[in-house]
Amino acid sequence: MGFRTVVVKSRCKLEFRLNSLIIRGEQERHIFIGEINTLIVQSTAVSLTASLLCELVRRNIKVIFCDEKCEPSSELLPYYGTGNTAKRYRLQAGWEETAKADVWQSIIRRKILAQRDVLRARGFTERAEMLEQYAAEVTPHDETNREGHAAKVYFNCILGEGNSRQGGGFLNGCLNYGYAVILSACNREIVAAGYCTQLGIHHVNEFNEFNFGCDLMEPLRPVVDSRALSLEAGDPEFKRKMADLLNLEVLSEGKRTTLDVAIRTYVRSAIAALGEGDSSRICFPEGGT
Repeated sequence: MGFRTVVVKSRCKLEFRLNSLIIRGEQERHIFIGEINTLIVQSTAVSLTASLLCELVRRNIKVIFCDEKCEPSSELLPYYGTGNTAKRYRLQAGWEETAKADVWQSIIRRKILAQRDVLRARGFTERAEMLEQYAAEVTPHDETNREGHAAKVYFNCILGEGNSRQGGGFLNGCLNYGYAVILSACNREIVAAGYCTQLGIHHVNEFNEFNFGCDLMEPLRPVVDSRALSLEAGDPEFKRKMADLLNLEVLSEGKRTTLDVAIRTYVRSAIAALGEGDSSRICFPEGGT
């Protein structure tokens, strides 16, 4: 499995030759493709060969494309991640509502507790205790919307009173970029396991291609928040630093590893929990906030 995140920012041509990604711009660079974990094409002036795209898909390398504003806009995913994808799609469509409710409860509880940790680290002790109470009150399917109540308290603290996630600005830009990277990582693992990104357990928007990925990324959002809050306003390297989140050291199953590897374990354990109706099987990444 690769370990490098490659960000392409300027006009060039990308191609595949001799087991390497060839970047042909003002200078020619060669990167062994087995080392690459994620490729982010940040410029719309980049051209890619079909042979490179096929090889990236074959090796399960995440590819994220950015728009003219350098914001993530799409990603490359294979149609099928396993040989028995049709069987797994049928299993996914047949997951019990009780199992989905149980798993969603665990996901939201973990997300709120991770938000609590972010607030504690930044000195919002009283608000952190409030979030801990909200986490204890989460019900199956979060019918009382503890997630929404926690989000209001949380973002009032980290963004400041009167600001919102739709308000723009440097911090919101960092969050959007980081969330896109994490969503892409979750989508990759869903497809690699042979499941469908469109069929979510809570997110069910007919126009969202990544409903299931949006479900599973929720507990990972505070990791993005923590990294974004650590940056100085206007940091010109913020996109590289947000993309590098996947190399963040966390705990998974009691062992130290990168967030990227931990996401693979987490996604597959969540899928197993949905199939068996046992949310205690979920291996959430620990740390990072």
